[in-house]
Amino acid sequence: MREFSESYLSRTREGMWADSRAALEPLALDSRNRILDVGCGTGELSRVLAAESPGEVVGCDVDPELLAAARDHVPVVAGDARRLPFPDDTFDLVVCQALLINLPDPAAALAEFARVSTDLVAAVEPDNAAVEIDSSVDAEGGLERRARRAYLDGVDTDVALGADARDTFEAAGLEALETRRYDHVRTVEPPYSEMAVVAARRKATGAGLADDRETMLSGALTEAEYDELRGSWREMGRSVIEQMEAREYRREEAVPFFVTVGRVA
Repeated sequence: MREFSESYLSRTREGMWADSRAALEPLALDSRNRILDVGCGTGELSRVLAAESPGEVVGCDVDPELLAAARDHVPVVAGDARRLPFPDDTFDLVVCQALLINLPDPAAALAEFARVSTDLVAAVEPDNAAVEIDSSVDAEGGLERRARRAYLDGVDTDVALGADARDTFEAAGLEALETRRYDHVRTVEPPYSEMAVVAARRKATGAGLADDRETMLSGALTEAEYDELRGSWREMGRSVIEQMEAREYRREEAVPFFVTVGRVA
């Protein structure tokens, strides 16, 4: 199972569902009595579920540090998505966000979700192979595509699962009902947040690629290709910082998420 820090989750989920919650309509949140958010992380989705539903929302995650943050929004329980610490039929909706893409056997997790649900199971999962970047630094989009391809090639879970999650639902014995797309758009523009400045510095030093080096070299990328990519990446990062200093830097990243809903047989 891949794990992430609180700062990473906060950065990648910031503003999600702030513009529209239409993709969540098939969950019928206004009629739910008990909802379980599996792999809740810092509770970003839990907070949305609690706002949209009159019922109780419970967050569940294996990481105690993330649960400490999620506890500010909903009651939380420590537990593994593959062995949930609840009896059968405890909830009428079990949902996860960006969890299945990090599991080696997502169908097994969905089957476990179905065990504790009396009605629906839902997954909000991205297609990380279809991320689109529009940047005022000409080289940034192309370099990010190269880095993403190399990273995806080295990851041993299906991080592009979102668009095809329906097949995983059916493999878990669930009746797949509906899939809706939601594009999470993250924008960087003046005035720049502290998080945006830190991200730019990490590009200029190559720290972000260094964190992913082992994964990227697990695929087809050679060490020479990695070194060349990192050099170009650092040069791109310096251009980002120069444009930030002139308050000219603009970046828009669109990550497609797919909300798939299934019914327990």
